[in-house]
Amino acid sequence: MQLSLFTNTENVSKITIEELFQAYFRCRQNKRNTANAIAFEVDYENNLIALCEEINNGTYMPGKSITFIVNKPVKREIFAADFRDRVVHHLIINKLNSIFEKEFIYDSYACRVGKGTHFGIKRVDRFIRQCSLGYTRDCYILKLDIKGFFMHIDKNILFERLKIFIYEKYKKNDKELLLELCRKIIYNNPTQKCSIKGKRSNWNSLPHNKSLFYSSEYCGLPIGNLSSQVFANFYMSYFDHFIKHDLGIRFYGRYVDDIVLIHFNKEYLKSLILEINDFLELKLMLTLHPKKIYFQHYKKGVKYLGVIIKPYYICILNRTKGNFYQAIRNIPIAWNHHRV
Repeated sequence: MQLSLFTNTENVSKITIEELFQAYFRCRQNKRNTANAIAFEVDYENNLIALCEEINNGTYMPGKSITFIVNKPVKREIFAADFRDRVVHHLIINKLNSIFEKEFIYDSYACRVGKGTHFGIKRVDRFIRQCSLGYTRDCYILKLDIKGFFMHIDKNILFERLKIFIYEKYKKNDKELLLELCRKIIYNNPTQKCSIKGKRSNWNSLPHNKSLFYSSEYCGLPIGNLSSQVFANFYMSYFDHFIKHDLGIRFYGRYVDDIVLIHFNKEYLKSLILEINDFLELKLMLTLHPKKIYFQHYKKGVKYLGVIIKPYYICILNRTKGNFYQAIRNIPIAWNHHRV
């Protein structure tokens, strides 16, 4: 049981209702048609006022989540937080994003404005061209993946680093209240109060290292929350700086736990695998996936973010095409359902 960071809320600067409204409007942009969002919106002004009071007097606690399994692009477990909790996630990230952006390296791509999958693909393609001097010299690609990434994020490491970071970088007077919100979100265990959407058998073929139900007590962030995505980026920023500045790797990019390094020295690049794994295990309690280590000459191409990048061209993978065609086939079904 984690203790509160503060007990006397009278001397702590408050979250303003204007900040909460701003978080609410951002939150509802993509979630406005969900049942939770609709229920909240019916009386959103009073709901936001009540939420603001809970946050400021220290009684706010995350509510119940809905959990389910999705199969595309890969099978994974999703926890959908209650809409009011999503508002709080947006509130936290709105406050931290500007200082996070100064902390993150240029080539971490996930959950950042203007730096999605297309940006990451273009950057890796550019790295290959630069390192190979326009495809005129040898260079090699090392692609790595972290085993059960979200489920193995150590909450204690994450929160301690976040606490130090906020004390050093965050200049507003509500930092104690912000830290308390971060603590509650990070240490919340959604498996203890969740409703399952679908069948329990949907979890049968999901590996245990991809489910929060099998994670250690102080490990794992739920996939599906904005806060989880951004906090995971912050967690890995320590690793990013290690690769870029300690190892001096110029051609490096990361999308969540999909890691790409490119170098002209074959043996040097291979030697980094053990060093990288040691750093992850020692500093972040993470492990490279032993079956997802890819090492090849650039002419062989590399699969990355739904495409294969080869000299002079990029093409989408068959799995990506299949998902696209399936989405097209589902349009008439969705349209008929909408009309009804």
